[in-house]
Amino acid sequence: MKSGTAPHQENSGTRFAALRVPLPAWLGGTVLWGAAMAISAWVGFALLQNIPVTHDDELMLLYFSGGALAWFFVLPLIRFLSHARPAETRFATALLLLGAGTIAMTAFLFAMQYRLFYAQWHAPFGSRIWVFQFVFTSAGAVYQFAVLGIRPLLPVGGAVLVLMSLLLARRSR
Repeated sequence: MKSGTAPHQENSGTRFAALRVPLPAWLGGTVLWGAAMAISAWVGFALLQNIPVTHDDELMLLYFSGGALAWFFVLPLIRFLSHARPAETRFATALLLLGAGTIAMTAFLFAMQYRLFYAQWHAPFGSRIWVFQFVFTSAGAVYQFAVLGIRPLLPVGGAVLVLMSLLLARRSR
């Protein structure tokens, strides 16, 4: 180490290098995590004895897309924040970011679909009323997802999240 250089400065180059995720892990994980979330939601609906028969394909696509987008955006951030940290920190980072990212992305997609449905009754695009309608419709949709949409993910998705976080903590040394 050069004199006058702090250890964290020397490590910053490798921390940014950790942002570069190998393409197979990034894209393959995107598909696998999305599929795991769709399967988790389907099993959760079955365990709750509440399988929606009219829109089950759309719901599974929503959960798949939310999981896939979360993995795509969160994996580089997990690698960046947990680079050269102890295993416990890597595990906590993966658990927190992957869990929150999956819920946030799925809630966002749910809100945008909700917004598309109600757009026909909203004011013209760009008006002040439209902004209020957009914000409050989206907020209502996110709240509805938080109350009803997270529950199907919990029975299986929670276990899958812990297992994936353990795997990520082990692999990103």
